Amino acid sequence: MCAKVEHHTHEITYEGLLQGNKDWVAATLAEDPAYFDRLAAGQKPPVLWIGCSDSRVPANQITHTNPGDIFVHRNIANVVVHTDMNMLSVLDYAVNVLEVQHVIVCGHYGCGGVQAALGNKQYGIIDNWLRNIKDTYRLHYHELDIISDEKKRSDRLVELNVMEGVFNLTKTSIVQNRWGEGKKLGVHGWVYSLETGLIKDLQVTSNSGTHISSVFKMDGQDSKKA
Repeated sequence: MCAKVEHHTHEITYEGLLQGNKDWVAATLAEDPAYFDRLAAGQKPPVLWIGCSDSRVPANQITHTNPGDIFVHRNIANVVVHTDMNMLSVLDYAVNVLEVQHVIVCGHYGCGGVQAALGNKQYGIIDNWLRNIKDTYRLHYHELDIISDEKKRSDRLVELNVMEGVFNLTKTSIVQNRWGEGKKLGVHGWVYSLETGLIKDLQVTSNSGTHISSVFKMDGQDSKKA
């Protein structure tokens, strides 16, 4: 069951959110009286979504899926870095407890975080977070510096930020140990277009650690070291 898309024509208020919840529950029960009984019984989502906090990119709506189908982690500009304990905790739980089969890093064109990282303006504490995207620029400046169109350069950095996120996931012991156990786990990179509503698969899927440089490969927890 997927909710119908509704366009808000009125101001969103605090009270309106609570009323909206009641309306949604009533409409859901009218269509499926056992819906919440099944939902409360537990979750077994096959997908972990690492996306941007942007309010226009909700995972379930843009993939036409239901609550319970996707385990979601979101942050500013869908950054994946190894110092983020929040992301790592979500990844560990998703992979080792929920046993998801796919991890998707999804960015979106027109991302404000990426655009801010391209500039020099100070915004506050978020500047430290956006520095991760500046590092991605540094890694790919040979390609980005020759793109004269600002929008095209921003869009390409959006893609590269996702691709680096996929690569960073494959470098984690969480993902590598899962592969070492012979379990199915795909790591994918997507970009969503706010203008068309369509998702672009960047074709950077990883299903094993065979392509990873040896310096990033980690021995399993049970490996014996000399």
